[in-house]
Amino acid sequence: MSFEPKKEDHFTTGLWCTAFNGREVFGTPVRPPLDPMDNIRGLARIGCYGFAYHDDDLVPFGSSTSERDRIVSEAKRVMDGEGIRNTMATCNLFEQPVFKDGAFTSNDVRIRSFAVQKSLKAIDLGAELGANTYVMWGGREGLEVEASKNPVESVKRYREAVEFLAHYIQDQGYGMRIAIEPKPNEPRGDIFLATIGHVLAFISTLDASIRDVVGVNPEIQHSRMAGMNTVHEVAQALEMGKLYHFDLGAQKPTRYDQDLRFGSEDIKESFFIVKLLEDHSWSGPRHFDVKPYRPDSVEEVFDLVAGCMRSYLVLRDKVERFNNDSEIQGMIRELEVCDDDLSTMTRSYSRGSAGALKERSFPLQEMAERKLGYQRLDQLVFDLLTGAR
Repeated sequence: MSFEPKKEDHFTTGLWCTAFNGREVFGTPVRPPLDPMDNIRGLARIGCYGFAYHDDDLVPFGSSTSERDRIVSEAKRVMDGEGIRNTMATCNLFEQPVFKDGAFTSNDVRIRSFAVQKSLKAIDLGAELGANTYVMWGGREGLEVEASKNPVESVKRYREAVEFLAHYIQDQGYGMRIAIEPKPNEPRGDIFLATIGHVLAFISTLDASIRDVVGVNPEIQHSRMAGMNTVHEVAQALEMGKLYHFDLGAQKPTRYDQDLRFGSEDIKESFFIVKLLEDHSWSGPRHFDVKPYRPDSVEEVFDLVAGCMRSYLVLRDKVERFNNDSEIQGMIRELEVCDDDLSTMTRSYSRGSAGALKERSFPLQEMAERKLGYQRLDQLVFDLLTGAR
């Protein structure tokens, strides 16, 4: 079995991942800067279908218009030459000092307005390079001092910014979709729109004319930081048609944001994530948001991404084996108890169906004593994932 990536696998990675130089709160950089063009070339040559970036990853903050245009022209030449595309763009609204206390939710209207201006330019840049998704991660949209912000007003300000940008995308005819990325904490003590559920509820309050433009960009690490079941969170967004982008990686639960190599921690959860995407033929890119270890060499930053792709392909093969395993599938089929009359009765409300249901008798003891075989089923999954089956 070959686990070499192909373009049709649609694997993508952020330029910020391989460019991460090892800087952290207790240490200075350990790797030299990685030129964005060399970064794009390196990702293409290990088999990536596409790449993503923050505006400042590609065009340094404060660049002139002429310098910006020169970089964009060079990026297009590299993309054409290497056969790689830009799939997602986003805007860095967290790194510069001006955003030290938020961007869209800052108490300073000048900062809020600058954040929208910077975002408009990032959307233009993404459209010019062919991105079809614009991710919004509110890394500084939060607080440490509870008295410093009115949370109700902050959500209103957040909504105004999202609606403004979504209307701009529509007005320009870009055909781009916005994916809001939730995170519970870090770098702020608490971040607004902390989970997928928060984002889905927030989307339901947006102007109806742009609601279809806005969806969710979950990240495995962010979900696990909050101790959530990532598979269930992502499944809800998928079922609602709001899974617009997805960041894959790995994370020890409740830790700081580790951005570990996909599949390197909870293999079972990673397996069921892959199964969810593949079984439902999700059409989005398999995007990795990961970081090299601080001890990694310059060459190993690309090994990180290659390892993510290989792990996904290994797990995709396991999904196929799972779906074709007669014993596993037989047990899953036996879990389903079907009754066409009951299904019809409870599918949608009518006065007649409610009356009939109230009169229906159920074999409660038989239902309660029914054996489900979960121990055996879970062991079969373990055996399959570990190669014992």
